[in-house]
Amino acid sequence: MSEFEKISTGLGEECGVFGAYDMEGGDVAASVYYGLFALQHRGQESCGIAVTDTFGQRKVLSKKGLGHVDDVFDEEALKALKGNLGVGHVRYSTAGGTRVENAQPLVINYVKGTLAIAHNGNLVNAVELRRELEYTGAIFQTTIDSEVIAYHIARERLNVKKAEDAVKNAMKKIEGAYALVVSSPRKMIGARDPRGLRPLCIGKRDRTWFLASESCAIAAIGAEFVRDVLPGEIVSFTKDGVISDMSMAVPPEKQTRCIFEYIYFARTDSTLDGVNVYHSRILAGKALAESYPVEADLVVGVPDSGLVAAKGYSEHSGIPYGMAFHKNSYVGRTFIKPKQSDRESSVKIKLNVIPEVVRGKRIVMVDDSIVRGTTCANIIKMLKKAGAVEVHVRISSPPFLYPCYFGTDVPSNEQLIAHSHTTEQIREMIGADSLGYMEVEKLKTMVGELGYCDACFTGHYPMKVPDHDISHAFE
Repeated sequence: MSEFEKISTGLGEECGVFGAYDMEGGDVAASVYYGLFALQHRGQESCGIAVTDTFGQRKVLSKKGLGHVDDVFDEEALKALKGNLGVGHVRYSTAGGTRVENAQPLVINYVKGTLAIAHNGNLVNAVELRRELEYTGAIFQTTIDSEVIAYHIARERLNVKKAEDAVKNAMKKIEGAYALVVSSPRKMIGARDPRGLRPLCIGKRDRTWFLASESCAIAAIGAEFVRDVLPGEIVSFTKDGVISDMSMAVPPEKQTRCIFEYIYFARTDSTLDGVNVYHSRILAGKALAESYPVEADLVVGVPDSGLVAAKGYSEHSGIPYGMAFHKNSYVGRTFIKPKQSDRESSVKIKLNVIPEVVRGKRIVMVDDSIVRGTTCANIIKMLKKAGAVEVHVRISSPPFLYPCYFGTDVPSNEQLIAHSHTTEQIREMIGADSLGYMEVEKLKTMVGELGYCDACFTGHYPMKVPDHDISHAFE
């Protein structure tokens, strides 16, 4: 972009995966499309669908492109994707650049047939695995770690009788976070990393089975939520039924789901591993109100992920809840702006304050996170310009102090404002009258007994991680 620069308005999501298998032979491309539409919040840079007909030649047809789901697919494109087994993906680039070659699903043709693979997450040992493959003659077409997984599954398939065994053998080599949806000529396979860092669930509608990153996508296509894929589970769907393999699972005390799914990533109407996201955010708001009470006239949330936590804060504190912002629904999390414009105008493109709501009032503003601080500072400036007399900021996550290696776009330490500034310094920098972050020990209130990963706040990683940023190692 010569005249424009890309602006990110917050943390990046990871990705979203979706799979559909109609046992009676009906086309599934439309269902995959609507499933991806429901997962659009998880990735807005590229998307793709790959389908195969398990009753016919079992040839894989696919279409991928840059942009939103409705940018890439129209009615004509979906009609051309004839097949009763399909895999779909929406992508946000946490590893590898934004280019059409990196769009998923990845489709691999090899001696045993064709595999289509969609992956959500990041591997921590991708660099080593890719180097090993390159020294044995592998040629890579993309700059994403998902291709390393695809290669390993394809290679392992040469040595085993079943595709799901190839997935299992590949899982023994890869380390990190992953939810996989894989289609082989006659099977749909779902797999989740043993620690459960990335979510995956199962749905059913008549004789069609579905796999999705979140339950909201199952609901969107009129299917029934069946259950979550368990951490470490490999589940395969064939004409003979559904088979579960738990041989890669670890004890519950070693499971570490990404806590940020509940704070920010997942849609509020999703339920992940038995925990309703809306309810978890209500509890986060209540925890903030307990830790940081303040005299104020109105509690407001920054759309979208701050809204429910704000409701929880309001319920616990007794301070009325209000809607202070209008959000432009047609602007994604990332957009472009003229270089000469200031960053404040970029925030205004996405959010605008309703002056009648905030004028003359002491405001509690609840948001999900502060990464660099720029966006938060501009929203506070907008509130005060609209007449708010005080703005007390409450953040439903602890301060970001460490980078994430598992598929969340938490930047390097130098870019994290909390890494080099105290809470009081940040309060001054953003112009808030007070600032309170979620206490690390209170994160547990959001998810109950579930084990979770909070490494971006504590530095306590659930596995060995690289000593440097590997997100663009293959560029």
